Amino acid sequence: MEITRAQHSGFCFGVKQAIDKAEKAAEENNKTIFSYGPLIHNKLVTDDLENRGIEIVDNFDKLQAGDKLIIRSHGVGKIVYDKAEEKSIEIIDGTCPYVSKIHKLVKEAYEDNKKIVIVGDEKHPEVQGINGWCNNSAIILKEKQIIEEDDLFVVGQTTIKKETFDDVISGLKGKDIVIKNTICDATKKRQDSCKELSEKVDAMVVIGDQASSNSKKLYEIANKYCKKAYFIQDIFNLPLKELEKYNKIGIAAGASTPENAIKEVITTMSDMITKEESMLDYMEEIEKSLRLPRNGELVTGKVHQVTDKEVIVNLGCKKDGMIPLSEITLEADQKLTDLFSVGDEITAKVLKTDDGDGTILLSKKKLEVSEHWDELAKALEEKTIVDVTVVRPVNGGVIASYKEVQGFIPLSQLLDRFVEDASQFVGNVLPVKITKVDPRKGKAIFSHKAKLMEEKQQALEEIWGSINVGDIVEGKVMRFTDYGAFVDIGGLDGLLHISEISWGKLRHPQEVLEIGQTINVQILSMNQEKGKISLGLKQTMPEPWSVIDEKYQVGQVFGGKVVQIKEYGCFVELEPGLDGLVHISEVNHDRVANIADVLSIGEEVQAQILEIDKERKRISLSIKATMQAPEKVEEVAEEVSEEE
Repeated sequence: MEITRAQHSGFCFGVKQAIDKAEKAAEENNKTIFSYGPLIHNKLVTDDLENRGIEIVDNFDKLQAGDKLIIRSHGVGKIVYDKAEEKSIEIIDGTCPYVSKIHKLVKEAYEDNKKIVIVGDEKHPEVQGINGWCNNSAIILKEKQIIEEDDLFVVGQTTIKKETFDDVISGLKGKDIVIKNTICDATKKRQDSCKELSEKVDAMVVIGDQASSNSKKLYEIANKYCKKAYFIQDIFNLPLKELEKYNKIGIAAGASTPENAIKEVITTMSDMITKEESMLDYMEEIEKSLRLPRNGELVTGKVHQVTDKEVIVNLGCKKDGMIPLSEITLEADQKLTDLFSVGDEITAKVLKTDDGDGTILLSKKKLEVSEHWDELAKALEEKTIVDVTVVRPVNGGVIASYKEVQGFIPLSQLLDRFVEDASQFVGNVLPVKITKVDPRKGKAIFSHKAKLMEEKQQALEEIWGSINVGDIVEGKVMRFTDYGAFVDIGGLDGLLHISEISWGKLRHPQEVLEIGQTINVQILSMNQEKGKISLGLKQTMPEPWSVIDEKYQVGQVFGGKVVQIKEYGCFVELEPGLDGLVHISEVNHDRVANIADVLSIGEEVQAQILEIDKERKRISLSIKATMQAPEKVEEVAEEVSEEE
């Protein structure tokens, strides 16, 4: 059997860019990030992103100010951006650059009073997004219709077939029709290479999600130009038995199909080829050993002879069985004579029906392998963890051994993030969960990622279970936003809103805090379902008015900063959260017409407390009371007269 992969297959540039942005955002944020609709049409990928903390939404009901929203590769209408700005939602734009270009063309044409025509599927999210840039007024066509109208502006869904685009264009009649062929070049190359390969092979396997428009188009092409085509999502619905009938098999994959899914399919089919070759050898052995136990069969017999190098077993057929020392597990200084005696009944596994010396080669170790398969099956059933050792990298993942059993860890299941080079894991012992066990086919599939995700979830649940609203906890300032700071409280990020940092007013959190600073904060609210925690710093400090008598008395002089200037006076901050009013008459001994002429915002001044009104929470201050009063003009004149 020969397996050939189409030259252009798998993630396109736009999809890869969207996935990279999403994974980067997930790594940098410990709180939930939202995706406006599925990031791409591939459930394997979206499930993986969900495990990383990216939740799919189709409206703004769950979103709050400061949340991050990823725009999927298909793009969205203008209204989504407007709503995000209105609700102070941070946009991470994963729109494919080719789709963004269409949005710009459509917006400009619509503003120029052109009638927009979109060639594509009206139910496809890309088409719906494009329509959102012309106030949802576009004519959407998937097949030819005769339309006689002037000033049409025509674009196409990036993944539409060129034949469909041309057919629709032929039905448009009128003056001043502007046609923009916006079909993605990568889509055309992918479709052309699929067609070219389909004409050369006996069967085609198209890998992609059922919801993926471009994957379905590849399947249509494969079905048209090849006598047999299969549309699958991953290795778990790969029709191996049917594919065994074909000599040449082609592989194509949609733009939203991850590379590891493609490699897993090719690896699985390559293993099938190896098994076919092994089966031929197996049949030859059967023909050579008629009426003898078959390779792999379990046999029972009685020990006939024991030496230092082997155990001879009477199997009740025309040949004796022989178990060499290398096929028996011994402890430390044990000898074969310590384990076996003549006449003992023994069970072993047949390795060869003829070892060249006229005996049947047996193994006790291989029998133990069967027990190891049973252990894996039990671990799968009970969802327990086993340790495996990574042996070597292969296409799509690595081979790892559990005792005498070797299994496969797909590349996507090595870590909870993308793995570029699997060879770095060789020799490592990894705790894994079992996802598939088939002893008859010699197949075992492991997942280290599942174990990591379980640990992460357990750790988060432990943290959630250990904290309560009102608790004072220690945290570390991780990053700033204009509306507050995110604080790590032992594995969870909580939002410390700018209004909860100080009793006074702040323009930015960094006026009070520093990145990496350790602070004590109070838990104000918790929502485990949404993964949100609100924190307060000012709650850990006394509110200034609650201790006013302890610090401030009428007649005392304090330094402060001018924070507001009004027509009737200015406000001086004595400490964060505690401002006093200096009436315009108390600014200077001389008459002041405009306070801004003598004071400025941020200026440090000395002021005396004139009155403290605790009930109304007001403090009256005087700046002029701290200054020496000038001598009166009359007194100066009298002094001059007396001197004369």
